Amino acid sequence: MTDTLANALNAIKVAEGKGKQVVTIFPASTLIREVFSIMQKEGYIGEFEYVDDGKSGRFRVSLIGKVNSCGVVSPRFAVKQDEWEKWEQRYLPARNVGVVVVSTSKGLMTNGQAREASLGGRLLAFVY
Repeated sequence: MTDTLANALNAIKVAEGKGKQVVTIFPASTLIREVFSIMQKEGYIGEFEYVDDGKSGRFRVSLIGKVNSCGVVSPRFAVKQDEWEKWEQRYLPARNVGVVVVSTSKGLMTNGQAREASLGGRLLAFVY
């Protein structure tokens, strides 16, 4: 496994496509937890919990049927504070539909939050 975030988002996308209510993601990581937290705040997934299995842990994620597509941005492009429009057009289907998760100097946040704070950063993932 080279990209655990890509595997986690792919598992969510496949489970949503099959109409599942719950999906288990492993291995767990802090980055995955933060991305899931953003997805939950934006209303794309329900509750998620960390399950300690004695190894690297797992996440159990409740799906609510809101994810049409999600994935990682690879390579992790650097974005300047005045370039958000270009990258939103590239990864999101329409204006004000979906979010791009970005790593900034202030932590992980959505593209909208980064734009309001006049921050640039590195693109990590998208969901809509």
